[in-house]
Amino acid sequence: MKVLGIDPGTVSMGYGVVVADENDDLSMLACGALRRSGSSPIGERLNYYYHELIKIVSHYKPEAVAIERPFLAKNVRSALAIGRAQAVAILAAAGSGLPSYEYTPAQIKQTVTNYGASSKDQIAEMVKLQLGLEVVPQPSDAADALACAICHLRMMRLGGIIASAREES
Repeated sequence: MKVLGIDPGTVSMGYGVVVADENDDLSMLACGALRRSGSSPIGERLNYYYHELIKIVSHYKPEAVAIERPFLAKNVRSALAIGRAQAVAILAAAGSGLPSYEYTPAQIKQTVTNYGASSKDQIAEMVKLQLGLEVVPQPSDAADALACAICHLRMMRLGGIIASAREES
């Protein structure tokens, strides 16, 4: 299964494409960050992100899109802005006929590192290890997007195991 992970943001939006083979071994196809100046109008930035995500989906042809859900922070303005970027990612997935799945930062941390309060450095290091990379993916938004894709693949695998167990019983 091939998954596009997205770390939404209005200045930088991370993306990463991860593939799980039949043995559930993971590999990275691509990662990066889409960037726009924070001084440009929000509509222009969101439009740019939407069209770039459509290009990424068209090029890599993922089967699903995993998106980090914004957390509620003390800064409500930031949370709302990230929510807008998240909506653009959901729209790009839906417009491409792909299912989208949302995961909280704690879910991603727990799934990728086995610790729900992991630091960004710990997550990036585990992404590097799980994907067999020589260096930590850069920028950090790309590493976060890869972690989101890994989370989705692990959750789908777990769901498959649970479904098989139910069928057997």
